[in-house]
Amino acid sequence: VQLVESGGGTVQSGGSLRLSCLVSGYLYGGNCVGWFRQAPGKEREDVASIYTYDGSTVYGDSVKGRFTIFKDNAKSTVYLQMNSLKPEDTAMYYCAAGREGGLCNQARAYISWGKGTQVTVSS
Repeated sequence: VQLVESGGGTVQSGGSLRLSCLVSGYLYGGNCVGWFRQAPGKEREDVASIYTYDGSTVYGDSVKGRFTIFKDNAKSTVYLQMNSLKPEDTAMYYCAAGREGGLCNQARAYISWGKGTQVTVSS
C-alpha cells in the first residue's frame, strides 16, 4: 500500500477535522504530496499541496484561510487541518503522491492515489 488516508468523518458546519496521509517512503521524499477532493456530480478539485523538501504550500481558492497542509518527515505523513468547515466542503478527499511533471496542485501530475476518506459537513 502506497498511500493511506485517514481522519474523515461527519462534522457540523463550523467544525474541524484533520486528515492524514501516510506516504510510502519512496514516494515521499523530495517531491509533492497533494490533497484533492471530489463531490458527487462535480469535478475533482485541488485542495492543498506541499513540497516535502522545503514545505512550500499551495492552496485552492475555496479553502484558503481555513485549511492548512503540513508534514511530518519522520513519519512520512502529510496532514490536512480543516477548520471552519462548510457544507460545500463535503466530498471524498484523496491524497496523491509521486508527481511526474506538472505542478504540485495539478491532479494530472500524480501517479499514485489513495482510496480516499469521506468528509461530510452538516448544516
